[in-house]
Amino acid sequence: MWLGSESVDKTVGKPVGNKFVNMMKLSVGTENVDQLIAWQQHRAELSPGGQYYHQTRMWPKRVDEILNGGSIYWVIKGEISARQRIIRFDEKIGNDGIRRCGIVLDHEVVPTVNTLRRPFQGWRYLAPEDAPADLPKGRDQEEPLPEELNRALAEIGLL
Repeated sequence: MWLGSESVDKTVGKPVGNKFVNMMKLSVGTENVDQLIAWQQHRAELSPGGQYYHQTRMWPKRVDEILNGGSIYWVIKGEISARQRIIRFDEKIGNDGIRRCGIVLDHEVVPTVNTLRRPFQGWRYLAPEDAPADLPKGRDQEEPLPEELNRALAEIGLL
């Protein structure tokens, strides 16, 4: 599992010891991690500077902790399936004049061990100890387990 450290770049966030927190967000309409990556790459091409950001209405209150090494964990079809490091938060003003939060994300999408999550609205904080582990390199290329077996193993805590 990826952990924060004291050596955080000061332009990214104010270090607060080794303490950090993650975010969790549903990736609505996404079928798999590859589709998430393709969609983000397309959006980044349309964005000034080619940097992808996810826009949300609410600003997190724990910004310093998130920027101290936190990631956003993507829930795809009821399972946490991937994460991305959060680089910064940008203010975005919509055509309606409403201030929103742009969560600027690292380009690398890291597949994780699939972990079941119930549906929720918006985003949620995710403590490091509750975050699923990254898949070892190359494991994302393996044939996935059948969905029913994967869910059954996750429900009894083996995945």
